[in-house]
Amino acid sequence: MFVIRNRELRNTIRVAVPFVLVPAATFAGAVVFDRKRHIIISLAIAVMALLLFAAGFERKTTGSRRLVIVSVMTALCFAGRFIPFLKPIAALTIITALYLGGEAGFLVGAMTAVLSNFYFGQGPWTAFQMLAWGMTGLVAGIFAEPLKRKKWALLLYGALAGVGYSFIMDIWTVLWYAEGFSFKLYLGALFTAIPYTLSYAASNVLFLHFLAEPFGSKLGRIKTKYGV
Repeated sequence: MFVIRNRELRNTIRVAVPFVLVPAATFAGAVVFDRKRHIIISLAIAVMALLLFAAGFERKTTGSRRLVIVSVMTALCFAGRFIPFLKPIAALTIITALYLGGEAGFLVGAMTAVLSNFYFGQGPWTAFQMLAWGMTGLVAGIFAEPLKRKKWALLLYGALAGVGYSFIMDIWTVLWYAEGFSFKLYLGALFTAIPYTLSYAASNVLFLHFLAEPFGSKLGRIKTKYGV
């Protein structure tokens, strides 16, 4: 696992990748890029997610150990996509971010989308899923301390993350349908997607309620024992 030792460069990457480069690549891939080559955009975002992850630590050993845990959490999220109706992907991504940092959460969310879509189907929507789940983890990492202290805040964030996921994916819906963005169509897409949005929010709240404490306890012990 490579290490980025320059603190200023690390800070630049931690801002530029999730807030500028990944969104730009996502929307460029949907609007400008040849849709038949969408996998290039998805893989580019995966590389950027790894770069962001590398910017989250200073020592190689720390990053390598953290990467092993992140791989396990990604595998659990991958398996979670096969659960019908309610899925634990966002909840596990949030839990990862709370204990391993927002960069780790972003990587779990983004990699879950691109890897699982090799089974469920790749397309321009993959980049939007990577962005949505990745940002769910990153923001959870930013607000990790209050979210860990107050269960109600964590559950509220889970519900909001479900709504945010739907809002981001409905942007793709409009771009696909209209081959351009229309605010009127976007409002219509949000309205018709209400049942799905509610299911995303309910899923996050349910899995966070039952998984946050046991998974958090184990990740906390691992973090202390191995210094990650």
